[in-house]
Formats: sequence, C-alpha cells, structure tokens
Amino acid sequence: MLLMLNQNDSYLGNSNVKRDGVQTQFTREEVIEYKKCMDDPAYFATNYCKIISLDEGLVPFQLYPYQEKMFNHFNENRFSIVLACRQSGKSISSVIYILWYALFQPEKTIAILANKGATAREMLARVSLALENLPFFLQPGCKALNKTSIEFSNNSKILSAATSGSSIRGLSINLLFLDEFAFVENAGEFYTSTYPVVSAGATTRIIITSTANGLGNIYHKLWEGAVQGTNEFKPFKVDWWDVPGRDEEWRRQTISNTSELQFQQEFGNTFHGTGNTLISADCLLQLKSREPVLIKENLMVYKHPEPDHNYIMVVDVAKGRGQDYSTFNVIDLSTEVFEQVAVYRDNMVSPLLFPNIIASVAKQYNEALVLLENNDAGAVVGKILYYDIEYENMYLDNAIKADAVGVTMNKKVKRIGCSNIKDLVEQKKLHVVDSESIVEMSTFVARGTSFEASDDNHDDLMMNLVLFGWFVNTEMFVNMTDIRIKDMIHDERLKRIEEELVPFGIIDNGIDEEVKYEPSGEGFLWQEVPRGSEPF
Repeated sequence: MLLMLNQNDSYLGNSNVKRDGVQTQFTREEVIEYKKCMDDPAYFATNYCKIISLDEGLVPFQLYPYQEKMFNHFNENRFSIVLACRQSGKSISSVIYILWYALFQPEKTIAILANKGATAREMLARVSLALENLPFFLQPGCKALNKTSIEFSNNSKILSAATSGSSIRGLSINLLFLDEFAFVENAGEFYTSTYPVVSAGATTRIIITSTANGLGNIYHKLWEGAVQGTNEFKPFKVDWWDVPGRDEEWRRQTISNTSELQFQQEFGNTFHGTGNTLISADCLLQLKSREPVLIKENLMVYKHPEPDHNYIMVVDVAKGRGQDYSTFNVIDLSTEVFEQVAVYRDNMVSPLLFPNIIASVAKQYNEALVLLENNDAGAVVGKILYYDIEYENMYLDNAIKADAVGVTMNKKVKRIGCSNIKDLVEQKKLHVVDSESIVEMSTFVARGTSFEASDDNHDDLMMNLVLFGWFVNTEMFVNMTDIRIKDMIHDERLKRIEEELVPFGIIDNGIDEEVKYEPSGEGFLWQEVPRGSEPF
C-alpha cells in the first residue's frame, strides 16, 4: 500500500514525491526489497511500478516475457538497438528501465530524446507518474521535477528533448535513450554530432528503439550493422507474436481490416515501404538482389555481354569529391524483360578519368548506346567522351549544337522519367538486381512535387533509371527496339484486368451447345540466353 508523505517532506506540495533532504528510516524488510530492486530491474518493475492502461487506468506493470529479456539486454550491453512492432510496449519498458537506472545508479545523467519534443516530454511524464507511485523507501528524494527534467538527491538526473544536433551538445551523458529513431529528420546529422558526447565515457550507454521506417536511414544502417556484427550495437527484436494475445486469428483479423502490406509495415518489422516512395511498397518487397558474376573495382557485372544484343548505358556524373556518386547502369534492351546487367558506382573518380571507364565498358557491351546526363560535370565528361575519345554511339540532344551531347535533366525530363520507370518496374518490364539500386529505389521519396533521395541517402543510381525512363519515350528507343512503351504498358494493364475478373463458367447465347471460357494465365516467360564471351 502506498502511503503519502507529510506535507513538510513532500516536493512542492506533491505528497507522492519525496523532497530532497528527507531522512528515511528503513525496516529490515525494506532493506531486503531495496537490494532486490537494485539488482534486478525486472523485479523492480513487476513489484513496484504502475502504468496507465487504456482500458483499466492506473495498474501494476505486468511485464511480458520479452520485456524481462529486454531489461537484461539493456543491462548486459553498452550499446542496445531495438526493432519492435507497433504497440508492443517498447517505450514504456524503456521508461521504467530509465527510472530504475536513475534511482539505483547515483551521479548519472540520462537523456531521453525523441523525434519530437512533445514525445520526449510525454515519456518523461511517464517517468514522473511511475515515480509518484513508488513506495517512499525506494524514492531517493527529488531536487527538481518539471516537464523537461527530473533531478534526484543521489545527483542523478533525467533530461528530455527533441533530437537535434544541439540537444545534448556540451553535456556529459551516461545513458542516451533515442525513441522512434527511424522517424527522426536529419538523423544522420544528429547522430554524427551526438556520438562524440556519448563515446567520451568508457561506460556510457546508448539505447535506441524504433519501428522500421524504410531502408537507408541511419537507424536501418545501425540495425543491419548490429545484426551482421559490423558495429558494437547488440540487436533485440520484438515481433508481433511476442506480444501476448496476438495469434494467427489476431493477424488474420488485422489484415482483413487493413491489408497485408499495411500489416507488414506496422507489425512485420520490415524496412520496405514507407508509403511515399516512387515505387510502390508491395513492388519493393518483391525485388530481390543477386550477387554479381564479376566485381572489378567499382564495377558490378551481373551478366556478361551477349552476342547481337542491344545495350544502353545510362550515365550520371558527380564531381569526384567523396559526396555524390558517378554512376552508370547498363541495361539489356534485347530481352523480353529489360534487364540490368552491369552497374558502376564511385564517389572519388575524377570527371577527367570517368570517360575512359565509360568507353571501356560500353565497348565491351557491343558498343552500347551511351545516354549521359549533361548537367554540370556531365557536360565535361560528354565532350571528352565524344570529341576526344571519339566514342560515337552516344545520344545527342541536337546534332548541330556542339554542347548537345547527352540530355539535360530538368523538371520535364525528370517528371516523364519518374512516371515511366515506375510503370516499367511495377509492371515487371525492367529486372533490377543490384542491391545498391534497390536500396536507392526504396529511399527515393516524394519531396514537394518531385522525388529525391531521403535524408542521408543517395539517388545517383536511381537517377540513371529515371533517365532511362525518359529515354523509352523517344523515337530513338522505338527504332532500337521496335517497342512503344505506352502501348506495351497499356496492353499489359488490360491483360491483368482481364485475368483478375471472375471468369464465366458457362455463357448461354441461346444455342444448345455450351461455350466454356477459360482466360489465359500465361505471363512473360524467362528464356535463358547462352552466355557469350566474358571479356572483363
């Protein structure tokens, strides 16, 4: 039973919180309980903490089995990262652990950072609520308690703030808790500026929790690094079936009320499909990368050139200063489904050297047509390639102008390219197999009226594909392939609509004989083409 403090012993009239300086006389039983709580955060949470339940109000905190394991995980690892499905109780578990850490670890500073300041303050309010419902003998006394911080008599303190580059700069932090880190804007910049604060101490801890929110962001990279063992974080996953009451019937009901895709996004711990990508989430989920048959420096070859095949190389040029990447995609235009056969990606190659690499690979792929984006450094590369190296099979925007080598990426070209590449990928007319390209597809998101890479990601390979999407609308593409993409996509859509319609079992046309209608289920057949020479 929780007893209230004397008004003289309470913090600013709050009779449930002990003020600083109050002396407490412990009984033998209380000393034993204090020791149990100090040694085991799960015991502390189960026996002495209360939380707000949506259905029942203030109730004792009954830990799920996975939550006990999570507490042990936090205790045993300096760097913890948690991937959890929605509504699994990860945040309240972290809140209770933070309270335990502050109460039983003197002279510690804990920072609660969330994607929004209001969210961080709400989590601190949960800490305050749990504190107010603790027995007196477990409370160390409170020096300060407000909406943004709590300071205890044991000189431990808990701070709350939104994640920003300056939120904890200059502070000495012993435990950093980052909530819903996958949803933090400019998370890479924040993490870069914050990590030195944490790494300054030999025992400083970091706890990161979140649900998945697409590929390529800093949370996804940290999680993958933890799983693969390439960083110091230790992963802890909470799947939907770990939460009591969630069984196959619950899953079936949830999907029936939403969709399979939405269920995977909210509860499946999948990093695909943030909802605003150019390529639809369900299509991204189906994309599978494969290992290259040859890796030569920064060139990934997925299929060697085939005799008599037509290839196009789509090129994007960067400045070679370690930021954006110079890239090209080689695409086979002779297969029934256009196929990505080679990819180059390097952010250090000089624009003066890049033309030689382009020409060398393009010649290997049967003198592939080179389609180059001529913005900025691309114009330099185009002139060297066409006039100095004399590689002639290049797309010329204008046969008369000297500076018309390649295509200028403007709003119109990008809009057409985005629309067409979306159709090609989603209608399975383009087979993308490169892992970096798939990652860039998954992080190519809506920004205003256009699309670009999400924060901390790149879109150079994706812009190759966008430019290819623009090219398929040109007469030159029609002449090369004898294919009109608009007609092909339109016919494919009609075919799919017909196949999805419920077929008639019997059609009665007034004649005695029965006519059965069975729609054709034939799709595109994959035909293996014999491998040609392997010149690389």
